[in-house]
Amino acid sequence: MRSVHRLLARVVICLVVPALLAACGRAWNDPYPAAEAGKNILYAAFTAKPKHLDPVQSYTEDEATFLYQIYEPPLQYHYLKRPYTLIPGSAARMPRVTRYDRAGAVLPDDAPNSAVDHTVFEIEIRHGVRYQPHPAFALRPDGAPAYVPMPAAVLEKVNTMGDFPLTGTRELVADDFIYQLKRLASPQLHSPILELMSGYIPGLKRLHEQLVAAAKGLPEDAWLDLDEFTLDGVERVDRYTYRIRVKGAYPQLLYWMSMQFFAPVPREVDRFFHQPGMAAKNLTLDWWPVGTGPYMLVENDPNARMVLARNPNYRHETYPCQGEPEDGPAGLLADCGKPIPFLDEAVFTREKESIPYWTKFLQGYYDASGVSSDNFDQAVQISGEGEVSLSDEMRDKGIELVTSVSPSLFYMGFNMLDGVVGGDSERARKLRLAVSIVIDQEEFISVFLNGRGTPGMGPIPTGIYGSEEGEAGINPFVYDWKDGHAVRKPVAEARQLLAEAGYPNGRDAKTGEPLVLYLDTTTGGMGDKAYSDWLIKQFHKIDVQLVVRATDWNRFQDKLRKGSAQLFFLGWNADYPDPENFFFLLHGPQSRVTSQGENAANYRNPRFDALFEKMKTMRNGPERLAIIREMNHIVQHDAPWIFAYYPKAYVLQHGWMKNRKPGKIIRNTLKYQRVDPALRARERAEWNQPVLWPLGLLALVGAAIVLPALRRYRAHERTTAATHETGRG
Repeated sequence: MRSVHRLLARVVICLVVPALLAACGRAWNDPYPAAEAGKNILYAAFTAKPKHLDPVQSYTEDEATFLYQIYEPPLQYHYLKRPYTLIPGSAARMPRVTRYDRAGAVLPDDAPNSAVDHTVFEIEIRHGVRYQPHPAFALRPDGAPAYVPMPAAVLEKVNTMGDFPLTGTRELVADDFIYQLKRLASPQLHSPILELMSGYIPGLKRLHEQLVAAAKGLPEDAWLDLDEFTLDGVERVDRYTYRIRVKGAYPQLLYWMSMQFFAPVPREVDRFFHQPGMAAKNLTLDWWPVGTGPYMLVENDPNARMVLARNPNYRHETYPCQGEPEDGPAGLLADCGKPIPFLDEAVFTREKESIPYWTKFLQGYYDASGVSSDNFDQAVQISGEGEVSLSDEMRDKGIELVTSVSPSLFYMGFNMLDGVVGGDSERARKLRLAVSIVIDQEEFISVFLNGRGTPGMGPIPTGIYGSEEGEAGINPFVYDWKDGHAVRKPVAEARQLLAEAGYPNGRDAKTGEPLVLYLDTTTGGMGDKAYSDWLIKQFHKIDVQLVVRATDWNRFQDKLRKGSAQLFFLGWNADYPDPENFFFLLHGPQSRVTSQGENAANYRNPRFDALFEKMKTMRNGPERLAIIREMNHIVQHDAPWIFAYYPKAYVLQHGWMKNRKPGKIIRNTLKYQRVDPALRARERAEWNQPVLWPLGLLALVGAAIVLPALRRYRAHERTTAATHETGRG
């Protein structure tokens, strides 16, 4: 009897007590540790894990999300002003730019570029800026580095930077910027901008050759002390000042100074990480960046979670007080003059699928979210006039929609070294144009992007100088201009081009074999299968077979470096607002195979390359625009890319998020953002109240099962007891 009572009691406890606890505690579905509740933390998601966090190697948006919060280059962009405006970052003021002729005389500002022999950029950095706490700066009582050489007993116990018992810091100096510029030439690092910068900074290529020779015979991870080598184009003036000399006129160098490639890396940090046994434990600069910026990386698990925490040594900086006219009414100037950063931490959780990402955003567990095709209709409604607004469901939750035109381009590239699709023959060119025509980008934008983009016409996206509207801006090899609109050429024309290329009806005219093309792509993207199926159908329109070969990011990059990919899909977000930053992706000397540059298509056209060299340093004006038009026409004719689309960004954010302004080129945005933790906690509690009636129903069902059994058991016990009594009588 007692066992039945205990069973019934357990049922009640299991069903009722959790409900009571939920009523007075945290939501059952809260994915974060209880210790984080109510704290000044931003919660975000990332979908692709970063590969490089070393500022000399990194060159992807996924990595920029973290790097630009940790490192502080000499310059940065004003957070609110448009057009994008450069302002000092770690520099004390804007660099002094002086142009010289061949005789060494200073030229006036209005002198033509043709008269410029070289330009000197003098950068003075802020005094008193200090690095984040880090074991590389830790010192013993005698002043010697605490961890160089690394004590074996310490290395055995540590797995992260937080495991080191000692940390230190020091002031930022000009030598740190010079050391980083030398790192561009390191053969161990393979910087993606080495080839580009070697064309401007004297001595950079020679330094690379010297370092290659010095590294021969050394272990792969051996340390090269770059202070033992000189870089002709860079000069130390004093503790806080250095100069960069470039060949000719290159005003875009100011833009580069806002990027992580020009951020400081101290010699002792480089030395600290290049010790035996460190790389085996992921104790490298590529895994644990070290900077003077507002945040530092304190947790790095790229498969699950990455955490940035406030740098306690960050310099004094305040929120901007000026912006565009609409920034005031939008609340973007409410924090004018307040010290930044506002957030104590930023927690990034990896989400591989769109549905969990979206669900957690609606539950309030992510502070902002993009809008994927899967949830577009739930989030956004479009009027008959094409106006975009939030759905009622989103407005009721206080969610805001932020839209912007991205200075970005997505494209499908042809490997110009490939024996089928590459080369400068008419046969290969017509094959590329046939494929360019048959892939219906308008349909793709409608089906997969819900209209959030415009078809690509050339390398320069909307909003960048040189991009033109109307008939002047179309790709005449893929589109016709009819009735005031660009109209894609018919499939019949693509078939004709394919036949002229030697593949009538998709078969080799000589062998009769079907034409099979191969597209290399990365796995893990949202909607990969649906997009691949759609793409295969596009090629089928001209009877060409497409094989999609999915692989991981590292393998994909390796194929591009070796030139073994035939077709590939890539995107590019502007580093800075200038057409040079897009045309250089097709510049011959920056071929991925020959120089590890960003020209992944390995395209080379002598006329285009010559025009690029002339255009890149020119001021905007009629002469530059004429050259840009010719360059556009050349690449449209040669078709090394299929200019897929220029994206439009749609971002949703909860009402507790403040000071978010879209701007793809501005990447150090975290320090300006703010959250209201109290409002977030209230909204989360309201949106995630446990549904308790199923538990009550389950309790009733349990009782309905247990109580009859209990009654039968008790009746059986009474009958048995009576029988026993009768037997004794």
